[in-house]
Amino acid sequence: MPRATGAIPINPGFGKDSFSQTEVVHIVIAVLVLSAAFANVFKWSLGGFFNPDPLLDYLGMFGLSMVLILTSFLGHELSHKFVAQRYGAWAEFRMFPMGLVFAFLLSFTGFLFAAPGAVYIEGRITERQYGLISAAGPASNIVMAVVGVALLFITSGAVAGLVALFITLNLVLALFNLIPIGPLDGAKILRWNTGVYLFMVAVAGGMYALLFLL
Repeated sequence: MPRATGAIPINPGFGKDSFSQTEVVHIVIAVLVLSAAFANVFKWSLGGFFNPDPLLDYLGMFGLSMVLILTSFLGHELSHKFVAQRYGAWAEFRMFPMGLVFAFLLSFTGFLFAAPGAVYIEGRITERQYGLISAAGPASNIVMAVVGVALLFITSGAVAGLVALFITLNLVLALFNLIPIGPLDGAKILRWNTGVYLFMVAVAGGMYALLFLL
């Protein structure tokens, strides 16, 4: 989710498609912690899926988790970032340390709720541009879910199950961020364009309902 702020200093890369060293560190930490948290959750449902050895099995789940995080979560956040930079704004991801700690500890219960961070933006942007920046995140998840659906037609067995997991994660991320409250993307999209908001909710919600029924 993007957040407008005036508290973060603007660096020389303002308005360009670039990453600062600070941002890269924040991204790496967030991805690693979230991957570990997802691996902890997967132990409850996928235990022994990759290897009978507990350590090798966990490493397999960690690798799976990292793929899911890099495509779903990071893809969501970078979509916000790149669209904002397209409009000449400064945009960088910043992790929420306590959100990551909470997510990691909660994952040991087999449940996960994460607020890992957000893309902060600064610059002169219009309401329409801010709406598009906000829509970019959940839109990326919807696109990835569509790609996942296409992959279901050429996969089977365990691989198809993992693809279904990929689709589900992306749709959950899209729908959660489309909730029209507080700092979530949905509130900003709704303020900008009700039609776009309803369309995105209908597509993501319809896909999720169809996946659940199937």
